[in-house]
Amino acid sequence: MTAWRRCSIRTRLTVAASAVMALICAVGTLLALVSARGRDLEYQKAALVAWAMRVIERMVIEGPPDALPDGPGRAAQLFDPNRRLVAVSGNMAGRPPMANFGSGSATYQTRELCDLPDFPGQCRIVIDVPVHLANGTWRLYAAAPSPPWYGNPLLLALLVGGSVLLVAVTALGTYWAVSKTLEPVRAIGAKLDQITASDLGHRVPLPKYQDELEDLTRIANRTLDRAQAAVEQQLRFASDASHDLRSPLTAMRVRIEDALMCPEETDWPKTAAALLDSVERLQDLVTDLLQISRLDAGVGGRHEPVDLTALVASELDRRPRGVLVARDLAPQVTVDGDRIGLARLLINLLDNAERHADTTIAVVLRAEPGTAVLEVCDDGDGIPPEQRDSVFQRFVRLDASRQKDPGGTGLGLSIARQIAEKHGGTLTVEDSPCGARFVLRVPRRAPEPESALAGDEHGGREPAERSGDRGGERSPRSTG
Repeated sequence: MTAWRRCSIRTRLTVAASAVMALICAVGTLLALVSARGRDLEYQKAALVAWAMRVIERMVIEGPPDALPDGPGRAAQLFDPNRRLVAVSGNMAGRPPMANFGSGSATYQTRELCDLPDFPGQCRIVIDVPVHLANGTWRLYAAAPSPPWYGNPLLLALLVGGSVLLVAVTALGTYWAVSKTLEPVRAIGAKLDQITASDLGHRVPLPKYQDELEDLTRIANRTLDRAQAAVEQQLRFASDASHDLRSPLTAMRVRIEDALMCPEETDWPKTAAALLDSVERLQDLVTDLLQISRLDAGVGGRHEPVDLTALVASELDRRPRGVLVARDLAPQVTVDGDRIGLARLLINLLDNAERHADTTIAVVLRAEPGTAVLEVCDDGDGIPPEQRDSVFQRFVRLDASRQKDPGGTGLGLSIARQIAEKHGGTLTVEDSPCGARFVLRVPRRAPEPESALAGDEHGGREPAERSGDRGGERSPRSTG
């Protein structure tokens, strides 16, 4: 079995096709031999009956003979009405009756018998013919050799030779056909073998026939396109990440070197505060990078029913904001999702809105048929329509964002969109009278019966809220 598994597809298909053809030829040969022997057997029976009729005709005309004529392999016995042996062929002299078909039959009977006492180890065609004369009914027995099981030897040789020829032609044809079929596969393999991580520009040439191999080639090329795009994205990501990591590290190094050059003139509390700000920026960047890596790897929390109304209200009440926050939350909006991931998404949107808002942030949650819709709006400068998709790219920060928060990581909105997509939803920037309006849409969980709501594991539902709050100091956390 191990050796069979190591064989090539071409060899396995050739062996399988040859075996099937050999089986078909064997069955066909057997059926042909059985049919030919049946015809030979009927011919032998007819010839024996014709011989017996000639003997009976002479008996009727000339009377009972003293001896019966011989034939090739033929034996005969003649009994009178008293069951006495009257005449035999030369090879049956002094032998007992060759068979006993019983008495009283008015017509002749023909049978094929094997291992008769007079013919041990042989099969014979035996005929029992009643001869009606004036003095009673005589019995004529005659036997002739049965045809062999294989029928005619020449026919057997032709059938076996033809079968061997068919099997050989099938094996050669299968080997050639499979070889021609696998040539494009070998070409695909050779081309794929040339592709390395540093050279993904090669593509597999399309075969000249529009068949399954062409589909395979197109799929392989699309896979290479995706792999090249992923590698290029990773290279850009690594380049941007290294640049953003190097900036706070460089700033920290310069401040430390300056402080060590003139330690007695250094304001150490001020230096420590500046270093702490760089450390916090570095920590935020590492946290976002880890989150991006987890999302790219498909790692997420367990999905469960989440009361989005309660979650949004909790995040809004968790800490004060530097601007007015107006809320309009529909009650009992429930989704299936990762509570921690959804909270991270909301925090990123709120931090981004707070960074760009002039005076107010508006948070609206409503339920549409089959969808939960969350809007986070600010009254800032807004985002130009041509840049609404680019803000979700990693490390992309618009000029306004760099001016308002130079320490941002440029990853917050990208993380938020990935979390939305992980939940089967979308996160987009849509038109707004002023400022930017981020809209999250995720599938909504079907309403549960009131009895089920009473025992919900998250406790009671908060009613719709409309309120505003003014917070204290702004969060040092920055998102894209």
